[in-house]
Amino acid sequence: MTLAVAAALVPLTVACGTGRADSGAVSVPQPGPQPVTGIDWRVDSITVGGTTRHAPAAATRLRIDEDGKAAGNLGCNQFSARATVRGDHITFGSLRTTRMACGPERMAFERALARALTTGTLTARADHAKLTLTDGDGDRIHLTRDAPE
Repeated sequence: MTLAVAAALVPLTVACGTGRADSGAVSVPQPGPQPVTGIDWRVDSITVGGTTRHAPAAATRLRIDEDGKAAGNLGCNQFSARATVRGDHITFGSLRTTRMACGPERMAFERALARALTTGTLTARADHAKLTLTDGDGDRIHLTRDAPE
């Protein structure tokens, strides 16, 4: 009888154990934060104060390298800056830009994008090929992973 009870309890012991034994269950890794550095991002739009503006030029880009160098195009002018990335928080230093003049729509977008990048710490949320940078006021920069050429 003792042998029969022990045989009946073994499966229960395995099922109720610490989970260290291989139970044959498949664990699905939880999605963690996706990297934002080392990727070329195309700026699609910005949402400031509830109003969304679409990028007027396909050349509007952003890249943050792992060493903290950031560069891209604001819609008309090229820029570079230092960026600090800590987890899902990104802070940009002062932007250094070229000084070309473009049409009013492109310049207005550029000013809004530059302001959004530098008003404080941004929270990054990457989802597959999309990235959203959100500031403390809820304003957002919407980006898409640039396809390799």
